[in-house]
Amino acid sequence: MTLQLEIKKSNKLHQSILRMEDQINSSIKNIAEKVKLGGKIFLCGNGGSAADAQHLAAEFLVRLKPKNNRKPIPAISLALDTSTITACSNDYSFEDIFSRNLEALGSKKDILIGITTSGNSKNVIKAFKYANKNKIFTIGFLGNNGGKIKKYCDIGLILKSKDTARVQECHIFLGHYIFQEVEKKLIK
Repeated sequence: MTLQLEIKKSNKLHQSILRMEDQINSSIKNIAEKVKLGGKIFLCGNGGSAADAQHLAAEFLVRLKPKNNRKPIPAISLALDTSTITACSNDYSFEDIFSRNLEALGSKKDILIGITTSGNSKNVIKAFKYANKNKIFTIGFLGNNGGKIKKYCDIGLILKSKDTARVQECHIFLGHYIFQEVEKKLIK
């Protein structure tokens, strides 16, 4: 595939984000409200999506824009601690790595953002099931058709593509846009 075709494909998928405006605005509102009430933002994903979860958590903890010198916003990637991940995988199951951490650290004041390009990551789904049972609000950054996880999302931001790279690019865009708008609401 040529560079020009890849750019067109990427642009088309980015344009599809406009159809999610209501869900995006609801995500912004819910995240800002939870943080104002003392809640935390938990993020999880596998592989490139784990890296995206860490990247987006850093944007909240530090800042998104250099001119915004604000207090840190509590955000935690559930994929940061290799000792916990490997111990949990060894002693329990790889499917438990996020739900176990959420069980230890989460409360109903919090938000869980799961990032999965397939929508079928078993460990992210298990974390969402735990969140649902314990009244932790969930937002899914999803690809494909939303996969099995979409039924566990309070808000599902679904990019209808199986092209992992293009979906991940859109997830980072969505994360940056949502977080910049949350930051504006919190800085007021």
